[in-house]
Amino acid sequence: MSHVEDELNSQPECWTRAAEQAADHGKVLPAPGERVAVVGCGTSFFMAQAVAGLREGAGLGETDAFAASEFPHGRRYDRVVALTRSGTTTEVLELLGRLRGHIRTTALTAAPHTPVTRAADEVVVLDHADERSVVQTRFATSALTLLRAHLGLHSEAAVADARTALSRPLPQGLVECGQFTFLGRGWTVGLASEAALKMREASLAWAEAYPAMEYRHGPISVTTAGTATWMFGDAPQGLAEQVRATGGLWVAGGLDPLAELVRAQRLAVAAAARRGLDPDCPRHLTRSVILAP
Repeated sequence: MSHVEDELNSQPECWTRAAEQAADHGKVLPAPGERVAVVGCGTSFFMAQAVAGLREGAGLGETDAFAASEFPHGRRYDRVVALTRSGTTTEVLELLGRLRGHIRTTALTAAPHTPVTRAADEVVVLDHADERSVVQTRFATSALTLLRAHLGLHSEAAVADARTALSRPLPQGLVECGQFTFLGRGWTVGLASEAALKMREASLAWAEAYPAMEYRHGPISVTTAGTATWMFGDAPQGLAEQVRATGGLWVAGGLDPLAELVRAQRLAVAAAARRGLDPDCPRHLTRSVILAP
């Protein structure tokens, strides 16, 4: 079993622990009414998008998400939350350094005793969710679960659905598809983008992601037999039928959207195996992006 398989299979237990941690860190996480920005790179950026959608959708305060390299320094926030598995990502560290003394910052990381613990004002460590694989799975979903629990939006049903996602067979014919499109609405747009990234990283697949309503405005034109279109959450009325009419495979997301991401992680690993690839070592990638000064 690859490291990424072992790590993605451990997610139900990691989520339970992360949700329990949320109560211990309430004072360093965004309070209701604060104006907040959530930042990250790669997978962490997509988790930031999901957190922002959840928090603002719940009416808990204006919340934006940015890639760390694209943070708009002309805007004012009460707090910036940075997600970084390794604690060494260059863009995150540079941003936290610029914000010190101006905006309160909180970092979520899997790695204690790394530069981010000195760069941020407060730190939440999820070391139980750290990973050996380059491809992120359990840290990203555990960080999102902790923040989801902090917002009062996590339930044991999500953990149960994650167990179902790990045990239920993938839809017939899905692994054999050559093109994958993931769709989301609201907070699940970030999850759809992360699912597409997992497919690209682990299996070198043609994978895209869109807000569900935008899919009909052009991208559906490339859908055909051999294409899988996977919906995270409830689909817009009529979209499933429109996809099936193209000859493509429609995958409905019946589980908690975060558990659907677990299913997509499994698909990425299965597709990698089918193509003879090592999902622990995707080409051109490293566990952390550290740029030369």
